Amino acid sequence: MFPRLLILFIVVPLMELLVIIEIGSRIGYLYTIVLLILISFSGAALARREGYRAIAQIQADVAAGRMPADSLIDGALILLAAALLITPGYITDVAGLALLLPPARRRAHRYVRRRVRSAAEARTFRVWTGGPPSGGSGAAGSQEPEQRRKEIKN
Repeated sequence: MFPRLLILFIVVPLMELLVIIEIGSRIGYLYTIVLLILISFSGAALARREGYRAIAQIQADVAAGRMPADSLIDGALILLAAALLITPGYITDVAGLALLLPPARRRAHRYVRRRVRSAAEARTFRVWTGGPPSGGSGAAGSQEPEQRRKEIKN
């Protein structure tokens, strides 16, 4: 988990900064900022359109009595794309725009389905029990229950 967080919060922003500086040095910093803004606005408009489409599909599935699993995955991917688009930078903008395009979203959709299916087949559930971690607020000298994690396999 730590390496993923390291990449997410340190490596990706540094890469974004390097790309912005490089593009700014080639086309000018004003054009770089304008291009970032244009990409974000066009991506937001596309995310809005695709989001409405996903919501309509979820409503149609529910009205027909079907479980809207595929539509929910698409909606989650569109939400992820929108989050990537509002993050400043070219790398995240490209990833967000790619997720908004149906061919790339289908590939991501297949990946998510495989991951969910393998977790369901393994029948592994994680349950956290207990109260807040020790050291939290409370009366002096009180013993708060310790945070515990249990894995249940069927």
